[in-house]
Amino acid sequence: MARPLPIPADPASGHLRVPRREGGQLMSTHDTVIVGGGVTGLMAAWRLAQAGQDVVVLEARDRVGGRLRSEEHDGSLFEIGGQWVSPDQEALIALLVELDLETYSRHREGESLYVDRAGVARRFTGEDLPVDAQTAKEIDRIIGVIDELAGLMDPDRPWEHPQADLLDRVSFAHWLDGQTDDQEARDNIALYLGPAMLTKPTWSFSALTAVLMSASASSFTNLVDADFILDKRVVGGLASVPAALAARLGDKIRLSADVTHVDWDESGATVTVDGEQVRAGNVVLALPPTHVRRIRIWPELPAEHRHAREHQSFGLVIKVQAEYDTPFWRESGLSGTGFAPYQLVHEVYDNTPDGSTTGHLVGFVSDVNADAMGRLSDDERRAQILASLAAYFGDAGLTPRTYVESDWQHHELTGGAYATSFDVGSLTRYGHALHEPVGPIRFGSSDIAGLGFQHVDGAVRMGTRLAEQILAQPTSVQ
Repeated sequence: MARPLPIPADPASGHLRVPRREGGQLMSTHDTVIVGGGVTGLMAAWRLAQAGQDVVVLEARDRVGGRLRSEEHDGSLFEIGGQWVSPDQEALIALLVELDLETYSRHREGESLYVDRAGVARRFTGEDLPVDAQTAKEIDRIIGVIDELAGLMDPDRPWEHPQADLLDRVSFAHWLDGQTDDQEARDNIALYLGPAMLTKPTWSFSALTAVLMSASASSFTNLVDADFILDKRVVGGLASVPAALAARLGDKIRLSADVTHVDWDESGATVTVDGEQVRAGNVVLALPPTHVRRIRIWPELPAEHRHAREHQSFGLVIKVQAEYDTPFWRESGLSGTGFAPYQLVHEVYDNTPDGSTTGHLVGFVSDVNADAMGRLSDDERRAQILASLAAYFGDAGLTPRTYVESDWQHHELTGGAYATSFDVGSLTRYGHALHEPVGPIRFGSSDIAGLGFQHVDGAVRMGTRLAEQILAQPTSVQ
C-alpha cells in the first residue's frame, strides 16, 4: 500500500488535516474512542461515561474481557485467565464492591508440598520451604535484599530507582549468581519471579524488572506468600468484572470490531474499523504494548515509542486445570498447594470453586517448558503434565474427570501471559515512553501499570488514570 502524502495544514485553524481513507465513510463522532475491551478499556469507558462523555469501545474479539475468561466444561466452571484477588489490590477490591460482586477465600487448609530435585514430595506448613537450614537462611536473606531494593522504588517510575542503571544492565539470573553459591536457594528465588510471575527465563529479564515485579505487589515478601497473593476468588469468576462493566456500558461497546488505522491531528483522530470511520477528540489504545503495532497510525508514532514496544514481549505460560470426583488430597491432610522449581508444573493449588463437590487443581507450565509443551501433540502434552501433577499427589493425579488447558500464546489477540515486560537494559531506556500520549492518542494496559503490574488491579488503575487524564483536558471533535 502506498504511503500517504504529507498531511497539509489547515490555514484557517493551523491544525493538521487528516485525509479520509479511500472507501471509508464517517459514520459517527464521539468524545472518546477506546480500542480494546479488556478491563483497562472498559474501566476507562465506564468512568468517562459516568462523567457524561460520549464513548464507544471497539473490541476485535467477539467478547469482552481480554485476558479474563470463564468457560463451562462438563458442567463445571473454569477460569481460563486471571482469577485471584490479593489484599493489596485496593483498586480492584473497591471496584468489586461498586459492582456488587462477591468473593470467597481460596482453600488452603492442610499441609503444602515441596518437590525437591530428587522428585521427593515433602510436606510442610507455613511459609518456609522444607530445605536444609543453610538454604533456608539464604532464601530469607535474598528475600530481604529484594525487599530493600523494592522499598526504594516507585513502581510507576522504576527507571528512577537509585540503582536503576546497574540493575537494568544485568539479567536477574546473573544478579542471583552474584548473591549466593547455594543453587537450591537461587532456584527457588528464581521460581517466584521467573516462571511464576513474569513467565520468562530469568536470563531474559533484568534485575530491575524483578525489583519492579516485587514493588508492584508492595514487596517480594508478598509475592512469595501464596496465602497473600492468591487470597480470594470472585463468585462466578474474575471475568465477572468485565462482564459487569460491559452490562453498564451497553451499546457503547462494539464487538468483532477490529481497528486497522488511526489517523490523528491536533484536534482529534479518525479511527477506521471494518471500513467505517469514527471520529473522536481522544483515542485510548487499551492494548498490550506489543499489539499497538497491529494498528497503522498516521502520522507515525515517534521512533522512541516504536522502539519501546519492540523491546517488550509476553511471557509464556500454560494454565492447567484438572477436575477430580473429589478433592482427594484433602483426605490425606494436604492443602493442594505445591511448589517445585524442578518440575514441569512448577506450582499447583486447590482451585475448587466455592460450593463444588468435585475437586479442582490448577497448575502452571511456563517459559522454556511452555515452549517444549507447545511442540507436542495434545495427548503427549496432557500425559507429561499429569505426570508432573502426580509427582505432587501420587497416581490419583493421573486420572481427572475433566482436563482444561489455557494456552494464551496461540491466540493472536492475546499473544502470551501474564503480561509483557522489557528485555535486559530496556526498562531504563524506554519505560517512560509507554506512558506518554501522542497527540490525542493515549496508551494503557496492566502491562505498564506500576502497582498491580500484570494483574487486574493494575488494569483498573490504568483505566481510571486514563479517564482522569482525558477529563482533565478539553475534548474537541472536528
